[in-house]
Amino acid sequence: MSKQLVSRLLGMFRSRTQVGADKFGNRYFTRVEEVDGVMEEKRWVEFKGSDQDQTTVQVEWICWLNGQRKKAPTPEELAELEVSTQKRKKKRKRRPVSDQSRRLFPDTSLDQRKGHDEVSRSKDGSDTEDATVDTDRSSEPTGTGATFKPGTWQPPT
Repeated sequence: MSKQLVSRLLGMFRSRTQVGADKFGNRYFTRVEEVDGVMEEKRWVEFKGSDQDQTTVQVEWICWLNGQRKKAPTPEELAELEVSTQKRKKKRKRRPVSDQSRRLFPDTSLDQRKGHDEVSRSKDGSDTEDATVDTDRSSEPTGTGATFKPGTWQPPT
C-alpha cells in the first residue's frame, strides 16, 4: 500500500505536463495515468504562492478542470473574454438607474416599482402611508365554506 502511494506521488511530478497559466500566476497541469486498467487524464491547478485562494481560478479553467471542456483555454481566448468583461462593466456604469429598473420591470410604471410599503410625504410635509397598504391583514386563516374550521388544516401525509 505505501509502495503504491510513493510510486503514485513520484509519478505525479515526473509525468506532468503544464497546460497553461492564468493572469493570477496559477499554473494548470495534466497527466495520464492508469486507474483500474483504464487510462485516465488527471487535471489540477497549482496556486501561486502559499495563499491557495480558489476564487482566483477563472470560470474557463474551472470548466477544464472538471472535464466540461476538452481543451484548455488559450491565452487569446482568455484575453478576449477579459476585454468583453471590461466592456460590460463600462456599459453598466454608464446606464442610468431608471433604465436598469425598466429592464428589470418592463411592464410596470415607476410608481409600481417603488413598492407598496413605502412611506410618502404629503404636501404639508407629514409622513403618510401609501393608500395601497393593507393594514387589516391577519395571520389567521379565513374561509367561507360550511366545513371550514381555523387551525384544523394538516399537511398531507
